[in-house]
Amino acid sequence: MARQPRLDAPGILHHVIVRGIERKKIFWDDADRKDFLDRCGMIFPETKTACYAFALIPNHVHLLVRTGTTPLSTTMARVLTGYAVHFNRTHRRYGQLFQNRYKSIVCQEDVYLKELVRYIHLNPLRAGILKDIDALASFPYAGHAALMGTMPYPWQDEQFVLSLFGDDALQARMAYLDFVKEGLAQGRRSDLAGGGLVRSHRGWTEIRKSSERLKGDVRILGNTRFVLDTLSRAQQKLDNRYHLRRMGVDLSFVEQRVLKLCNLSKEELYSRGRQKRSAEAKALLCFFAVRELGLTQTRLAERLRMTQPGVASAVARGERLARDRGYVLLDEGNRD
Repeated sequence: MARQPRLDAPGILHHVIVRGIERKKIFWDDADRKDFLDRCGMIFPETKTACYAFALIPNHVHLLVRTGTTPLSTTMARVLTGYAVHFNRTHRRYGQLFQNRYKSIVCQEDVYLKELVRYIHLNPLRAGILKDIDALASFPYAGHAALMGTMPYPWQDEQFVLSLFGDDALQARMAYLDFVKEGLAQGRRSDLAGGGLVRSHRGWTEIRKSSERLKGDVRILGNTRFVLDTLSRAQQKLDNRYHLRRMGVDLSFVEQRVLKLCNLSKEELYSRGRQKRSAEAKALLCFFAVRELGLTQTRLAERLRMTQPGVASAVARGERLARDRGYVLLDEGNRD
């Protein structure tokens, strides 16, 4: 079965799970963990991605993030590709580091945000890395320490999370800690590890009680209305891409549009030099191709003879250029 496209839009809450290939370790030492967190600390603010919780386990990572204007796929490509290259070079290994593509689950905020913060931050205890909740407060590789005020990370929005537990900072911190302790006995919760019909409705018991026609999706964690609303938003995005392709808008069209906007020749666009105009044109090409047409960064990397992280960065630069200069893929005369 073909895998489904990711669901994403600005402001959406995602539970992201990254696993090592064949469940092997992706962190061999503290230097690896620091490198991963440093990349998050650089890339999340640049892409306006809010992070509410994280936990680094030897063979996997959990993140709870909210996307900004940059798609989650672009943000995660920059983090994971850069880390994998660094990891392989440092440890003199070759080949794939991560298990297929990462898993991202769109989450209904009002129901699941607090639950996911707790679930993610208790991962080091469930994995047997730490012995008790007190040790978690000083553990540098989970976001619980930041929420407890012992090890803040500037790129983790602990203030937003604590605001869910009260207005006074100290009281909110204590209320959060009590909430986390209540979750110690819950163990691994499969209902928080993915969406779908059963998990979206808190088990078969609740499904049997419901008289409504239920809708589930493995990419979404939420109730029926949330699932339908999310799918509707995603379908609007997919419909637009389908419309463009029906009009004959493909990579060659995008290429010609960029050449016209930037007043460049094709040779200049694909030159290996670092001229500013050529770099800006490539950035626009990457932005239009990825965001408007939904083309993969891997395909563009091959076409432009760039690395995948380079394409991800170019998409972000192209977005800024398009916004600042008012560039659009289709002008008014080509929209119908």
